[in-house]
Parts: sequence; structure tokens; C-alpha cells
Amino acid sequence: MSMSKRLSGIRIARISTVAFFVVAQLKQQIATLGAQGAQVTVVASDEPEMALLQGLQGVLCVPINIPRSISPWRDLIALVCLYRFFRSERIQIAHSTTPKAGLLTALAAFLARVPVRLHTFTGQPWVDMRGIKRRVTRASDKLIGILNTRCYTDSASQRKFLIEQGIADASRLFCIGAGSLAGVNVRRFNPNRFVQSQRESIRQSLGIPSEAPVLLFVGRITVDKGVRELLEAFQRLKATGNDAHLVLVGSFDTGSGVAGSILLSQIDHLSDVHVVGYTDVPESYFSIADILCLPSYREGFGTVVIEAAAMGVPTVGTKIYGLSDAVVHGETGLLVPLRNVEELTSSLEKLLVDKLLIKKLGEAARQRALTLFDARKINRQLVDEYCNLLRKKRMME
Repeated sequence: MSMSKRLSGIRIARISTVAFFVVAQLKQQIATLGAQGAQVTVVASDEPEMALLQGLQGVLCVPINIPRSISPWRDLIALVCLYRFFRSERIQIAHSTTPKAGLLTALAAFLARVPVRLHTFTGQPWVDMRGIKRRVTRASDKLIGILNTRCYTDSASQRKFLIEQGIADASRLFCIGAGSLAGVNVRRFNPNRFVQSQRESIRQSLGIPSEAPVLLFVGRITVDKGVRELLEAFQRLKATGNDAHLVLVGSFDTGSGVAGSILLSQIDHLSDVHVVGYTDVPESYFSIADILCLPSYREGFGTVVIEAAAMGVPTVGTKIYGLSDAVVHGETGLLVPLRNVEELTSSLEKLLVDKLLIKKLGEAARQRALTLFDARKINRQLVDEYCNLLRKKRMME
């Protein structure tokens, strides 16, 4: 079989709870699978974002509504639909991502006797849960680990955590390459794409002076992303006379934030804070940023960190599993204790008064992203993994 079509004729399903996740995180990887000759079907809830996957070589989209929250009747319907789909399409590899899709896919694919059943963990919501909800969600992850052929984490530290927690056996839980879900498109996230006039234009559109430092947050605007601590740390910086501006890029998430929600009304009165909302061109905001801030409570890896890194922007994040793989403390950014506003403020202040240190960390972050997390490299490693698994099942020469 030629190297350019290593997955020729292989029927692969990539399943996620929401279509947006696939488009934002996996589009390039899915395109790679299609270019390798695979017949790829993307399965996710019926949302407008599905249209953004149409036209990719060898890729089809099948809408199956998978509820994000626990909904026994709707979950059962989704389970039956997934089972029928796997059987009728004779799927050979079922690979899920996101928690609810992972559980329903594991059950349906096992019952449908899909030969290769895979799941990628991208962070555990139950880490911040309590009581029966924690136990049920944790048990779901354990069942995913049992029913699948093998599972993956998007960071080595997350793999270690799940093994220690007894969620999956070490012999069936892996991390591809240096980690991350699908790497970063280093051609797209390239600081050289933006000339000074473009950067100035972006600043002007937000009302940020040309010399003011820019702190950037990219992600769901919710409590468990550490936004509350970030806002408090920023207000402490402003109280000392710092001229920095804070840009928040992302949607307000009032549905899935385990630790609670944050509303626009809690932010829009704050001085020098700019709420951009969702964008499909985050690289334009990375181009004006000095520091990415991600004081998250839980991350499987932190894709946004390597996107920032590829743009030459260092990160100040929390010292948790996942982020400790994406950020090398003292080399590509700084890590602070979880929920510690004092340390977060101190680390941001340390960088804001030392532009040479920001530059040094940013250059190291970019080099690391280019070396370890180029999406083309990660995608080749995934294709290798699929081929090896198929050979073990004697489904490929």
C-alpha cells in the first residue's frame, strides 16, 4: 500500500458531543485521515458547525443528537442511533472525544462489535464535582476505559493521574507523541503572518493604546477556567497603576461550567477589560498579546497554550495536570498554584515589568511548539497508531 493512502478504504467514525468541538479542534486531523484514503464519518449533534466540515476529502457528516447533560430518554435514543449507525456502516474504527459521546460510543461500539474502539480523554469534569454526580461521572470514565480497545490522554500528566485514580489500566491508556489533542497548525499560528499595521488596527478596534501591555484569555468564560481569579488579579494590577489591558476571547458558558457561571454583567463595568466573544481567528488576538493567561481548574492539555506558543506568546497558567505538559515552568511560561490570586498577580507583575523575560519565554515557547506540537507531526503519529491497531486485528497487511 502506498504511503500516501495508508488508510485506503478503512471506515472510521469520529464522534463528539458537539460539532463545534470537532471543527475547532479536529478539522485538520480529520482532513488528514481523509487524505490518507480513509472513509471518515463525523458524528455529532446537529448544529450549524457541521456544515464547516462538508467538502473535506473522504469525509461525511452524520447528525446524532447527543445531550451534554444527563438525560436518560435522550441518551437512550442517541445510544440506539449510534449502534444502528455502527452496524449499518460496518465501522472499523470508532474514535470518540468529549465525555458524553465517549460513554455512549463505548457502549454502542462494544455492542455493535466495532473492531477498534478508541477514546481520547481531554480532562475530567468530575475533578471539581462532589457527591453522587462525581461518582456517576467518574464511573462513566471508568466504563469508557473498560469497554474500549484502548484509550488516550492528551498529556502525559493526565495519563498518570487517570492511572493513579484507577480509571484505566496503564496497559490500555496511552499518550500520542508529546501530547495535545491534534497539535497546532504552525502555518496558521505564525507571528510572521501579521505586520505591524495589522496589529495596530486590531488594537485600535479594541481601544487599546499602542504601547499598553496586553493580557489575553482564550476559552470558555466560566469559573472553572479560572476567569474569576484572573479578573481579581487584573484588578489588583490596575490598583497599582499598571497600564495593562485584558482581552477575553470566548463565549460565556452558563451550561457546562462545573464550578459555576460568569456573566457579562460581572465584567462589562471593569476598566480596560475587553470582551471579544467567540472568534474563529484567535491568532489575530495572539498577535497583539504579551501574555496568555489560563488559570484553569482542569485541563487535559491546553491546546490554546500551544497556539499561543506558536505565536511566540508565553503563558501564565495553573500548576495542574495537563497544563504542566503544555507549559514548561520558567522556560516557556510560569505556573502558579490553583485558585491562588496572590501568586497569579505576582507572576503577571513579574513578567509585565520585564519585557526581555517575556521575549525570552515567548521565543522558547515558539521553538518548543514547532519541535513537538506541529499538527502535521501529531497527525502522522495518529495514522501510525491506527495502522498498528488495524494490523493487530489482521484488518491491514
